[in-house]
Amino acid sequence: MTPTPTATGRQRRMFVPAPVPASAKSVPLAPPQVQDPPIYRDLMRAWADRGRTLPGRHDPEWARLAAPQVTSGQFSGSQDPRDDGR
Repeated sequence: MTPTPTATGRQRRMFVPAPVPASAKSVPLAPPQVQDPPIYRDLMRAWADRGRTLPGRHDPEWARLAAPQVTSGQFSGSQDPRDDGR
C-alpha cells in the first residue's frame, strides 16, 4: 500500500496493485484434461455395476466404518486431578 496525502494532512492508505511481469502474461494455460482410455471407463462401469468402490468417488461404507464410534456422554470431560494415583 502506498500512503497518499489528503487535504487535511492525514495520510490515507490506498491499494495499488503490483504490475504484472511480462513473463506472467505469456504463461500458457494448462492443457485440457484428457479422458480416460475406453478400457478404464469400461472397467469403472463394470465395478460400479457390481457395487464396488470406485477411485475418486464417495464410498458410504468407508465413511460409516471410518466414523468415530464415541457417542456423546460416553466419556467424561473432567480432567484428572494431579497426583491422585490414576
